[in-house]
Amino acid sequence: MAINTDNVRLVFGLKLKQLRLDKGLSLNELSQKSGLSISYINEIEKGKKYPKSDKIIALASAMDVDYDTLVSLKLTKRLEPISDLLSSNVLTELPLELFGIDPANLLEILSDAPAKISAFVGTLIEIARNYNMSIEKFYFSALRTYQEMHDNYFEDIELEAERFLTENNVDQEQILNENDLAEILKSRFNYSIENINEKANPEFSSVRSLTITNPNGNRLLINNHLTSVQRAFIFGREIGYLYLNLKNRLHTTALVEAESFEQLLNNFKASYFSSAIIIKRSLLVPAVAAVFEQKRWQPQQLIDLIHRFNTTPESFCYRLSNILPRYFGINQIFFSRFNNFVGQNIFDMTKEMHISRKHYPHTVKDEHYCRRWVALTILNDLGDIIKRKEQPGILCKAQKSTYLDTRDEYLVISFALPMSPTPGLNVSVSMGIYLDEPTREKLQFLDDPYLVAREVNQTCERCSLFDCRERIAAPTILQKRHKNEELRKALKRMIN
Repeated sequence: MAINTDNVRLVFGLKLKQLRLDKGLSLNELSQKSGLSISYINEIEKGKKYPKSDKIIALASAMDVDYDTLVSLKLTKRLEPISDLLSSNVLTELPLELFGIDPANLLEILSDAPAKISAFVGTLIEIARNYNMSIEKFYFSALRTYQEMHDNYFEDIELEAERFLTENNVDQEQILNENDLAEILKSRFNYSIENINEKANPEFSSVRSLTITNPNGNRLLINNHLTSVQRAFIFGREIGYLYLNLKNRLHTTALVEAESFEQLLNNFKASYFSSAIIIKRSLLVPAVAAVFEQKRWQPQQLIDLIHRFNTTPESFCYRLSNILPRYFGINQIFFSRFNNFVGQNIFDMTKEMHISRKHYPHTVKDEHYCRRWVALTILNDLGDIIKRKEQPGILCKAQKSTYLDTRDEYLVISFALPMSPTPGLNVSVSMGIYLDEPTREKLQFLDDPYLVAREVNQTCERCSLFDCRERIAAPTILQKRHKNEELRKALKRMIN
């Protein structure tokens, strides 16, 4: 077991405390038998101090164990889950202070009740294994939590983006395009920009970009199937890495295998910076306010904004998630992205974020998402357009979605378009806004009769709407829940 040296003190402390408890010794009794003070032993058990050899000998003698057993990094079976946690380096690689956690306090929690905490950690590890959660997925989950904690708005990056625009003499009304950003990369940061040679390197055919660092100048390789707006975002993100001085970085985001949480966090910061310099908040906020003030739902207005800001629907929705909580007081929102291949009735949620504690779509395993969601129906609409050999553009639809079980209502705005450069792959991105009374007052077009309203649920397996025409799976989880409830009622009758 490879344990980071920073955790050796904790391992020793956990082991000492568990041995002491197994021997039935109090701190005072161990102090008397070893000749060490109670406060010193307490600090050892909490992982704050590591004793010298003579003191380890005294402790081993007091508990009637040999020296090698006490200093071994091998923990007892009851503490193995904590051992697994430590060997994963999660505690050392995850910057706990970002989440308001003092690492010392966390270690103290682990040392206070090691057996109970170990059982809890073991449960979490087992859940992660059952759902095939890799360390990368854990990092992604931690990153989403970090974003949600801050309502996905980061004033420090916004200010850095505006400082960059001022330094480069970008006019307040100017929208940066790929040529503007490419020129900055070349002239200011000594970059060369090339197309990926797919014939020489076919393994990179689905990779959007690849950065190769070199002391004499960096190379940015771009997939030549990307659109102009996709290239602009990649150029902006590359500038973000450089301008924000983010050293530990991802060199490609094709199949992300992050070596550390810091790499994912830095990639997020660079991407946020890119969105902030392309979609300026000073222009976006009044533009969104104008849309909200309209009495009719006009999807073309949002499509026009996407084109105006030289961006993609995904970047646009994600940027909305930055400004809605801060500038409109709309902080019960979710963002989701679905992939679908034309002609297939399979929908994969590939990204989600929720600045909400209400009912929202969530990633599930081996269940079928509600086919009434506009995020899925819009993909079917786009697929039909492609089957008719028509030229697909950006589709935009909205739906007032009322969840059957909770009666929570959301306005969900979805965009769909083909996913370049993968043939046959379509993507939908959606922004869901929880409709409480203050939010209803801000969205003037909600009473438009042409705005579709539907009852929805999370998945078919959990849905009680038995006559649903879109259902593609039996409500197995709901049926099991009802069966268990009937058993509980029957048992209660027998007891009474």
